[in-house]
Amino acid sequence: MGRLRAGPERDLIDDYLLRFDRTGRALGLGPIDVREVEDRKGGGMAAEAVLLEKALPNGAAVIALDERGKIKSSPDFASDVARFRDDGRSDLTFIIGGADGIEPSLRAKCDASLSFGKMVWPHMLMRVMLAEQLYRAASILAGAPYHRA
Repeated sequence: MGRLRAGPERDLIDDYLLRFDRTGRALGLGPIDVREVEDRKGGGMAAEAVLLEKALPNGAAVIALDERGKIKSSPDFASDVARFRDDGRSDLTFIIGGADGIEPSLRAKCDASLSFGKMVWPHMLMRVMLAEQLYRAASILAGAPYHRA
């Protein structure tokens, strides 16, 4: 949910997504398509859920980014990305909800729920962290050394 304006966060995201594309292409990952959804009418979580569902690609594996989700290590996240790819899921979609989170019925439809910790993160930082972890996952799957191995 929401739109990200030009600035340092956008620059970081663009950098990590470019790195992901360069690394992931040979692994059958990518390209990444960022779809921004905005609830201009202010309808709350229910309205956001409708807009988010409309933006989901057909047949996509959907992962909700939510503080109640499962906390994973970077290698475990990389394994999940590879598993979805190897299971033939052509699209892997991550949902970042609005200020109030993701509507419970939409969260229940997701294939998985992932947390980046018990703290709530600003939307723009979640995007940066997700982009970095996607790049890190591609690097791990490509056999690059991982600093915590």
